Amino acid sequence: MTDKKQSDKKPTCGIIMPISLIENCSPEHWADMLGILKDVCNSNDFIPNLVSDADDIGVIHNRIIENIYSSDIVICDVSCKNANVMFELGMRLAFDKPTIIIKDDLTGYSFDTSLIEHLEYPRDLRFTSIIKFKENLGKKLKATHEKATTDPNFSTFLKNFGKYKIAHLEDREITSDTFIVNAIEELRRDIRIIKNNSFVEKGDDISKLIRTKSLLEKEMQARSRFERMHTEITDVDKLRFRKIVQEYLKSNKISLRPKEMDMELPTIIEELEKNSELTTIAGDSITFRNLVRDSVY
Repeated sequence: MTDKKQSDKKPTCGIIMPISLIENCSPEHWADMLGILKDVCNSNDFIPNLVSDADDIGVIHNRIIENIYSSDIVICDVSCKNANVMFELGMRLAFDKPTIIIKDDLTGYSFDTSLIEHLEYPRDLRFTSIIKFKENLGKKLKATHEKATTDPNFSTFLKNFGKYKIAHLEDREITSDTFIVNAIEELRRDIRIIKNNSFVEKGDDISKLIRTKSLLEKEMQARSRFERMHTEITDVDKLRFRKIVQEYLKSNKISLRPKEMDMELPTIIEELEKNSELTTIAGDSITFRNLVRDSVY
C-alpha cells in the first residue's frame, strides 16, 4: 500500500524566475508568466512551486536553497538575466539535478549555460505563441523527468566537463526543542542586526529607513499580486463568468475569427471591466484578463 501511494505522488517542479521590475518587465508581467508556468505543470501532473514560497516561517535563504535542492525538476526563467535567478540556477546545476531553462526572445544566451538547450517564448506573451510554447514546455518537462528517473547516468550540466562529485544537502532530524531554540536564535540575530543598524548617523538612518520602507512596500505589493492571482475560484463562478461574457458577445453581435481576437481583446476587456459582477468574481485584474481570454477563446 505504501509503495502504491508513493508511486501515485505527483513530482514537484520548482520554479526560478524574476518577480520584480527589470528591463521594463513589471511584477504583473512576471505574475502572468508564473501563471503560464504553473498551468503547464498542473496540466502535466507536476506540483508547481516557486522556490521562494513555503508554508513555514523561516530564513528565506534556507527555504530557497532547500526548494532548489529538493524539487524533482526545476524550470528556470533566465529572461533579463536577473542576478538572483542566475545565482539560484548555478546552485541547481551544481546539484546536477534535472533542470529546464527558458528565456524570452529578447534575452541573449549566457556563455556559461549556452551548452544547455533553452526554450524560448515571446516577451509580449502573445497568445498563439504562448500556446505553442506551453505545448513544447510540457513535452520537455515530462521527457526530462522521465529520463532523470530512469537513466542512472543522467546529467543536466556537469556531463559536459567530465566526472565530478555532485553537491548535496545533508538531511538531519531534530527534536521540537532544538527547532524552537534555533528559531529563537534566528529572532535574536535579527534583533541584533536591527540594533546595530540603529547606531548610524541620523541622516543615514533616515535614508536607510526610506529605502527599506520602499523595498518592503514593493515586495509586499508583488507578493500580494501573486497571492491574489492564485486565489482559487470555484468552477461555479468560472461558469457564471463565462456565461456573462458570452451573453455580452452575443448581445453586441461580436463574432470574431481567431486572428481578430488578439486585436479586439483589449477593447472587449475594457468594456467588460465595467461589469461589477465580473470584477467581483475575478478579484484582481490579472485573473480578470485570464478569465476573459478563456471565455472568449
